[in-house]
Amino acid sequence: MVHKPRNSLLAAGVSKYSRSQVFAKRALYKRKPAGTAAISLVPPMQMVPINGAKNGEGRLIATDKAPRFYAAEDVATPKKNRKHAGVAKLRSGIVPGTVLILLAGRYRGKRVVFLKQLESGLLLVSGPFKVNGVPLKRVNQAYVIATSTKVDIDASKIDAQLNDAYFARPKAAKKAATEEAFFEGEKKKEPLAENKVALQKATDKVILEAVAKVEHLRQYLSAKFSLSKGQAPHALSF
Repeated sequence: MVHKPRNSLLAAGVSKYSRSQVFAKRALYKRKPAGTAAISLVPPMQMVPINGAKNGEGRLIATDKAPRFYAAEDVATPKKNRKHAGVAKLRSGIVPGTVLILLAGRYRGKRVVFLKQLESGLLLVSGPFKVNGVPLKRVNQAYVIATSTKVDIDASKIDAQLNDAYFARPKAAKKAATEEAFFEGEKKKEPLAENKVALQKATDKVILEAVAKVEHLRQYLSAKFSLSKGQAPHALSF
């Protein structure tokens, strides 16, 4: 009796069972995967000697021959991305001391003083906190409006510790979820570190000294920006 293959051909190039069906029928999922073979440093081409006076002494042939047939399905290869995120160029209208209006986030509508641009491209701003409650924070320049009002501050007096690492949050250790932890409820918010409080006060002192020299500037910073009915923001002069 002639053995008939399990996965017979229905037509030229078309099998009765798919690859996944054959995988299941042969119970290949029960077999243990073979260990990874060691990488062999075999040259891509090798010299094969050829007999005959007129055939030359040898001929170079490929060590691994190319497959006889191409794959039926296209194998997706990841596209190489040569682009990298660069630091955003600071807008010409934003200089140290410029009063900005925040357009998004928790403090949207508040006026803040721009201090410097960080290495990440974000803007370091402060309310100051004593005037309008906005602490030292980083903002994207795409979400601010630069006004014509400027505060004459000395950039050299801004502490060098105020960088991107200053705003990094400490990573908390992950704990397994337990029934006791579920019923504990929300944890109490930890107080701000003393060194950060000292930096906030020192930075606000530099800004407030410059703000005190301009009449009504403190009231201007404490006032929240808003639009009335019929006002078009593109038609306003900031």
